[in-house]
Amino acid sequence: MFWKYWRTSSMGTDEILRDTILKINLSELRRNLSVIKEAAGNDVGIMAVVKANAYGHGAVRVAQALMEGGADYLAVATLPEALELRAAFPDYPIMIMGHTPDRLLSHVVRRRITQTVFSYSQAAILNEIAMETGTSARIQIKVDTGFHRLGCAPSEEYKDEILRMSRLEHLDAEGIFSHLALAGDAENRMQFMCFQAFIRALEAEGCRLKYQHISDSIAFVDYPEYRLNMVRIGALLYGMRGYHKGFLPVEQVMTFETAVSQLHHIPAGEGVSYDFLWRATRDSTLATLPFGYADGYPRNLRGKGYVVINGRQAPIVGVICMDQCIADVTDVPEVYPGVKAVIYGDGADGSMTVDMAANLSDTNKNDILSKIAPRVQRVYLD
Repeated sequence: MFWKYWRTSSMGTDEILRDTILKINLSELRRNLSVIKEAAGNDVGIMAVVKANAYGHGAVRVAQALMEGGADYLAVATLPEALELRAAFPDYPIMIMGHTPDRLLSHVVRRRITQTVFSYSQAAILNEIAMETGTSARIQIKVDTGFHRLGCAPSEEYKDEILRMSRLEHLDAEGIFSHLALAGDAENRMQFMCFQAFIRALEAEGCRLKYQHISDSIAFVDYPEYRLNMVRIGALLYGMRGYHKGFLPVEQVMTFETAVSQLHHIPAGEGVSYDFLWRATRDSTLATLPFGYADGYPRNLRGKGYVVINGRQAPIVGVICMDQCIADVTDVPEVYPGVKAVIYGDGADGSMTVDMAANLSDTNKNDILSKIAPRVQRVYLD
């Protein structure tokens, strides 16, 4: 294996310009996708979700690896995310799962991006733009089965609206989807049955949409009976195991690491960082580390977080700063400026995993991942 460097910002160089980096194992990413594809089988398409900069992993490079691994579709949340991918991949299917305002729909048509739609008025605008440009606009229709986020509730009125959409000459209505609230088995089943009944009602009127999907990563594993002919897989690709009932052997693909900037030897009673909220209870050796909450590290991990240096856990002490923090390395051997410190790892060396960080900071794994800042350079292992 070897390291590939991929520029992810406007720094103008592929050189690693900082000790604080995010390592992405693309081989592990493709292996995760392979595990997912095998579980899905040949009849279920994989829509790979790369929104939020591929959950912090770097959208363009991750998308390329997922395309190489056989993902059928790429999905994002916003128009700017879609345009970034379209610039890199002129022909691959890309879908915007969120709302795009009417005034921006021309970008969607001209760049051949699939747009989520839940009103005839937007479908008509897309159809008109497509007619003017001599192309076809591609949409997928969102149904609100109880999540109450985007989409309209299944009803006779919405059915008629969708039928009108499907008859627009320059519109390709290729899919229909919903999202489970994952509140519990009974609620999930109610949503799924509602979605299925609505699809059957549309098909009875001659409207058969190519793609039908309701499962995200968690539902894909926990409710295999809900997979239909496409699934939207996000967190699972990156090794985040959010499921509760099933199991898939996916692994975390990223490692967040840095290096010691400076050592401080302080006597017992000395305070550290803002407000001296931590004071040494003994003569201590402290390491300054060049990462902070502006890099996406949760500020509320003060007193709970740690890094791993030379195989030993070194607790984060004192208030976490915007760009730096302090670790107590009194009990860690052979620490010197430049030695590596693992912020988030796979846990095998005692490092904090993303799951552990999420639990300690009272949030979820996706929040931890997506908040790793763009200024943290992504380095890709392939």
